Amino acid sequence: MRILGINALFHDPSAALVVDGRTVAAAEEERFSRRKHGKRPVPFSAWELPEQAAAWCLRRAGLRPQDLDAVAYSYDPALALPADELGLHDPWDHLRQTYAREAPGFLATALPGLDPALVRFVPHHMAHAASGAFAADGADSSSVLVLDGRGERASHLAARRTGSRLEPLYAQDLPHSLGLVYEELTDHLGFLRSSDEFKVMALASHGTPRMLAELRRYVHPTGDGGFRATGVPWHEFCPPRGADEPWTAAHADVAASAQAVLEETLLDLARWLHGRTHDSVLTLAGGVALNCVANSRIAREGPFARVWVQPAAGDAGTALGSALLLAAGAGDEPEPMTGADLGRDWSDAEIGAWLKTAGVPFERPADIAATVAEALADNAVVAWFQGRSEYGPRALGHRSLLAHPGHAGNLERLNDVKGREQFRPVAPMVLAERAAEIFDGPLPSPYMLFVHDVAPDWRERIPAVVHVDGTARIQTVDAEREPLVARMLTEFERRTGLPVVVNTSLNTAGRPMVDDPRDALECFGSSPVDLLAIGPFAVRRGPLYHDGQGG
Repeated sequence: MRILGINALFHDPSAALVVDGRTVAAAEEERFSRRKHGKRPVPFSAWELPEQAAAWCLRRAGLRPQDLDAVAYSYDPALALPADELGLHDPWDHLRQTYAREAPGFLATALPGLDPALVRFVPHHMAHAASGAFAADGADSSSVLVLDGRGERASHLAARRTGSRLEPLYAQDLPHSLGLVYEELTDHLGFLRSSDEFKVMALASHGTPRMLAELRRYVHPTGDGGFRATGVPWHEFCPPRGADEPWTAAHADVAASAQAVLEETLLDLARWLHGRTHDSVLTLAGGVALNCVANSRIAREGPFARVWVQPAAGDAGTALGSALLLAAGAGDEPEPMTGADLGRDWSDAEIGAWLKTAGVPFERPADIAATVAEALADNAVVAWFQGRSEYGPRALGHRSLLAHPGHAGNLERLNDVKGREQFRPVAPMVLAERAAEIFDGPLPSPYMLFVHDVAPDWRERIPAVVHVDGTARIQTVDAEREPLVARMLTEFERRTGLPVVVNTSLNTAGRPMVDDPRDALECFGSSPVDLLAIGPFAVRRGPLYHDGQGG
């Protein structure tokens, strides 16, 4: 079966292609359109489709729209209720539902040759669940938790996968929504809702949860697999913050309190689910599953032996999940994900042509990994552009900014480069076999979706990647899966004695992650980055003696 998955309705529009159960390609529209998150999450934008991402997925496989067996759309309008019946205050939600119902026609227009009768509506949270349950490696049977802002009429799903069967067990009806409560706090704290929730998580580390008892009145588990989460009067907890105003201790404390009550509720849901299934593996998806602090607490204190989180846990991942669900239903055996590098890539010759067209001087060193390690050892900031781009919000060694972790000032330096708030941390990447001696937490951690305690004797050695609470959100690197990144880490340790490198996403504030060579050159040219490592080539800041291949 050749199945194209589409996420379009709420935010982070994306497309994914699954052929005979194997994920061939997956990408978010923002990487093509260069609009952060692809669009704003409002009913008026619900008609916007991931046209460029979908077209690219088909080109990657050499397929035409008429070659598809099905298109999976990750929302089923037949299951939806009017917003007022759901307890939601959105007078324009009917537009969203209208656009969803008309999606087959819109898709046929966007992909000429597609038969609109091939479009199948997939329940939103079942798509989320499938993105975790069928993509997790080594988990033929697993429990599944999905939590986000909203689906058709719920905000949560507990399910179980057994083989190719995905069985729903419990769903929490709206208006109760952990995702929407966290979104409301994000907006109250002066950040962009449905975009900047991770900033609230980072700010929480700077506060104390002194408002937790009061917040539990509005957000708490019910003990039956569900929860209550609605109507929080955030103005009673702290004054709202303007987007350009400094944050205060009160803002940090309310963030810490919200983070704590979220973790408590998720733990209860995980324990309830384990009591039903007795599985050893839990898979997580939905936007709330991008909360790596909560994920770590579930892994540490929850009843499951292993927790696996979909790297594209937000709505972008439903494109993949909806396609995998249809594939499993058609008798195909979904293959687990082996990595998040499912996006675009370019050959060495194509990258060289881009560089010559740009007219920048460049060189082709004998080993780009060693060249980067040498630059990092000299405390350079390096833009790293290698292989296929990542699916999901994390830079995982394909579209990254790299730096030396041993200089504390590199945290402020990178946040300045990216134009970010200074309370935001940056992350370490480390070889998988070295991680346990430095970091305490779920291992391996290839998708940067858990936080780990940094060993006390390492905190002064790698201060740039240690958050204010003594933790780090690590990425472990498997040398077989990522040989180039592993070689760079090995060469860096040989020069510095440190097996860790700072890794943050290759972008600047308000912009999507870099995806193609033009994006990489624009980012390098507009920010104080010292070296661009793009494929086998090195582009340096300032005059460069090169081997004649440059402009």
